[in-house]
Amino acid sequence: MTTTRTRVAIIGAGPSGLLLGALLHKADIDHVIIERQSPDYVLGRIRAGILEQVTVDLLHEAGVGQGVESGGTVHHSIELVFKNTRHPIDVTGLTKGKVVTAYGQTEVTRDLMAQRSQLNLPTVYEAADVQLHDFDGHQPSVSYTKDGVNHRLHCDFIAGCDGFHGVARASVPKDAITEYEKVYPFAWLGVLADVPPVSSHAIVYANSERGFALCSMRSMTRSRYYVQCPSSDKVEDWSDQRFWDEVRRRLDPELADRMQTGPSIEKSMAPLRSFVAEPMRFGRLFLAGDAAHIVPPTGAKGLNLAASDVKYLSSALIEHYKEKSDAGIDHYSQRALARIWRAERFSWWLTTLMHQFPESGAFGQRMQEAELDYLVRSQALSTSLAENYVGLPLDFG
Repeated sequence: MTTTRTRVAIIGAGPSGLLLGALLHKADIDHVIIERQSPDYVLGRIRAGILEQVTVDLLHEAGVGQGVESGGTVHHSIELVFKNTRHPIDVTGLTKGKVVTAYGQTEVTRDLMAQRSQLNLPTVYEAADVQLHDFDGHQPSVSYTKDGVNHRLHCDFIAGCDGFHGVARASVPKDAITEYEKVYPFAWLGVLADVPPVSSHAIVYANSERGFALCSMRSMTRSRYYVQCPSSDKVEDWSDQRFWDEVRRRLDPELADRMQTGPSIEKSMAPLRSFVAEPMRFGRLFLAGDAAHIVPPTGAKGLNLAASDVKYLSSALIEHYKEKSDAGIDHYSQRALARIWRAERFSWWLTTLMHQFPESGAFGQRMQEAELDYLVRSQALSTSLAENYVGLPLDFG
């Protein structure tokens, strides 16, 4: 067995692990990233692509802001469709100038990977049998197998950035963690296609008696569309033609006529759930990103929450090493969870407002339409939507 040492062992080379590594490198803090999948597999996970300003600022802080600066598309508004009518919400105007930026998670990951490769920072891909040891004491370590050789990495801290199904949260004793979960009775079918977005300046959220639809974008030539469907559906149940026809039926007539369609280059089914694990610190192990929480994709908070976790955690670790203070470490879980629960509330509310629920029936649909009608007419409620959509400040409250 080979034995090495670093200050911080990061489990997971998705965007949260890579971003944490970039910020620690900027602060000259030694670290190693351990990932059980290959780089191509990590890049192949096509996910959300709407970034809050907090996330964009963090990418610049990490030294990888050039990609989003040149390839991102700034959005100043969103559009809500209900009762076959579209209503714009002036997000920028309601939040005194704040915006969101369309830039795919795949692109964020690629930018972070490229920087890490250029700097020759240590990353172990395709690590098998990853196990965390002694994180409740003063000498934690991570063991893994690579190319048939056993390795042991000793460290000061372990950052679990390895997603919902990763080893980090699973390593925590069951009696030391509390999990909160809501599973929604439907899924999203998503299609990626090389067609211009139906709206180049806004994300479109549609509520209809047939169910929810979302029109988003990755660039001015690549679009991402979703429709609500039963959880029992399978991707092969949906031809491209059936998908495009269903999206059109859920939009207002003008937008449906304008929409351009084409062959799908990726098609996937995503169940919806809300999930939070508390706390997010266990001795010298910290959870961040999907390892600690999941939000429904309505509202695009998943990647942004992971980024804010990383900001809190990187600041805490930098404070520990540079200022010899553990205040940030001691308050990491509390600070992160305060922001997480606010985002969970927003995602749950928007999901509840925009989707068809089997048990709600016609009355539920009418209630949604009444609330949407109030929302678009009320500056107070529109402002609340806009504030949450662009992202609450890191120091909110």
